[in-house]
Formats: sequence, C-alpha cells, structure tokens
Amino acid sequence: MSERRFTFDFLEGLHNKESFFERITDDSAAGVKSWNHLIIMVLFAFGYGLVMGAYNGWEQALASALKIPLLFLLIMVICFPAFFVIQAALGSSLTLRQMFSVIMTGFVLITAIMLSFAPIAVFFMITGSNYEFIKLLHVAIFIVSGLFGMRTIVEALKYACEKKSIYPRVGVQVFKFWIIILAFVGAQLSWSLRPFVGDKNLPFTVFREQGGNFYESVFHSVGSIFTGGSRSEAEGMK
Repeated sequence: MSERRFTFDFLEGLHNKESFFERITDDSAAGVKSWNHLIIMVLFAFGYGLVMGAYNGWEQALASALKIPLLFLLIMVICFPAFFVIQAALGSSLTLRQMFSVIMTGFVLITAIMLSFAPIAVFFMITGSNYEFIKLLHVAIFIVSGLFGMRTIVEALKYACEKKSIYPRVGVQVFKFWIIILAFVGAQLSWSLRPFVGDKNLPFTVFREQGGNFYESVFHSVGSIFTGGSRSEAEGMK
C-alpha cells in the first residue's frame, strides 16, 4: 500500500472506525501498515514543525521541523517497550506488530490534527500575536491533538477486546494509566529539545541550556499574557 493510499485509507477510517480497526489489527498486514503509519506521522510532524519554527525565521523552522518528528519517535522508543510487556503479562494476544500498528494509529491522528491547526497558527503569527501567546497556542494544539489520538487508541483496544477477543478488558484501563506516563514523558522531552517556537529577542540555537521546567514555563506564559510581561527563552520552553 503506498503512502498516498494509506492517507486516504486513514481518513476514511475516521468515518468507518470498525472497518479501520479491523484492518490495523490484522496481523498479516500489521507490519506494512505500521511502516506506513510511521512515514505519515513523520511527514505530518515535519510539516507542523515548519510552522512552529517559522515564527522565528527559516533556521528555527528547519530545526523544529526535524525536532517534532524526533520528539514523537523518542516518546515511542521510551514508552512502548514497557507498555507492550505489561499488556502481554495481562494476557493480551496482540502481537508486537499489531500493538505497534494500533499505537501508531493514534500518533498519526495526533500529527494530522496538529497539521490541520497549522493555518490557525499561521494566522496568529502574521497578525502580530506575541511570543507567549504563540507558545501557549502550540501547547494547546498539542494537548487537544493528544486527547483525540489517545481516544482513538482506546477505541481500537476496546475493539480488539470486545469484537476480536484478543485483548484483555483490564488492559484498556492500564492503557489509560499509560497515557498519563506518556504525557509526562512528552512534556519532559519537549523541554529537553526546546526551542521549538523560538524567541525573536534571542539568537538562534538548536538547543537551550537546561533550567526551570515545562510546567513553570506554561504558567509563567499564562501570567505574562494577562499582565503584559515577558521573559527570556532561556527561562521557558520555546
């Protein structure tokens, strides 16, 4: 199946989820679908990264376009092994290929939704919105996209449980706990890989020095919007 065909197949699956879940949990084709998931996710993340970094010029745009796919790949590398082993211990009959295909479906949806918000992000950039607002806008887009992506994975696991009887019901509940771990890992990784947007008052750099934390940065940005204040990028996630 070509990447182009997979894109149409994925969009069609948003309307006919049971048929789509059946295809992604089909072990005979799970390997090919997983690679297609991965390629499409990287392309979507690359496109969104370009938009994020464009706020601070072409150098930041290119750097962010490379770092956003890297962020998602690192999240998968760090979180997926433990999740798969725990699910197997709980009695899951999903193979490694099937489980990876299901998880990647959620990540593709996350990046697809993020990319769909790109025109909105561009609109606020060209209409002169300040740095703190743009940063919070992207954080909000990540959160909204992540919620929809994780919901899709939960629905796929429920389908594997209720329709195919190859996944334990308790595994669905465990996955919901895994989402929390995933969120914390993602937040810490995004902090380590910053800047993504880039402060125009600071020189371009691929990575910032460590200091502070993601949550402090977000809270400070919210306060800055209401008080009209600002702070340097070295103190926050950019």
